[in-house]
Amino acid sequence: MAEFIADLFLCPLEAIRIKSVSDPTFPKGVSSGISRVLSTQGFGGLYAGLGPILFKQVPYTMAKFAVQGKTAEAIYNSTGLQPSTASSSTNLTISLASGVVAGVAAAIVSHPADTLLSMINKSGGDKSGSTTTQLVRLAKQAGFKKLCTVGLLPRCIMIGTLTAGQFGIFDTVMGVLGAEKFHFHNPDDHSPKH
Repeated sequence: MAEFIADLFLCPLEAIRIKSVSDPTFPKGVSSGISRVLSTQGFGGLYAGLGPILFKQVPYTMAKFAVQGKTAEAIYNSTGLQPSTASSSTNLTISLASGVVAGVAAAIVSHPADTLLSMINKSGGDKSGSTTTQLVRLAKQAGFKKLCTVGLLPRCIMIGTLTAGQFGIFDTVMGVLGAEKFHFHNPDDHSPKH
């Protein structure tokens, strides 16, 4: 739900970013870019990419956190360590390693929608029909293999390192502040915790 709400704010900015990169005549400023889209495409032009952003960002965020958590847990279990007893450098190393794995998984899961998002926001092409119609047309034109593979390796490298950095910073700041991660649990479950 948090990612959905964030995407409502992200979508217009992402549309402006892609248009400013793909069209040399498009304004480079955010406010001038928004004004251009509003005057040429209307309010809907700012949200033409909402579907792809949701299909990109929601699975991306879910994969990133789920895979990072499970990967870190697997590393701790395989080494016999616990986050509470391991050194801060060991915890940071595990955080970075699990972040790389999570970033690559998130990049793979979200890549087809990222490709469609770039395609729908670029100028030119057939813009007739609803956004869904346009997305289906673009997906058919690109083909499944292109949607899933073109540009994937650089994206995996970028997202893998970015995600590792994010989790490394998060865990470092948590440690400096003395804060602990929490896990949701069923309050009615009275079984012993490990």
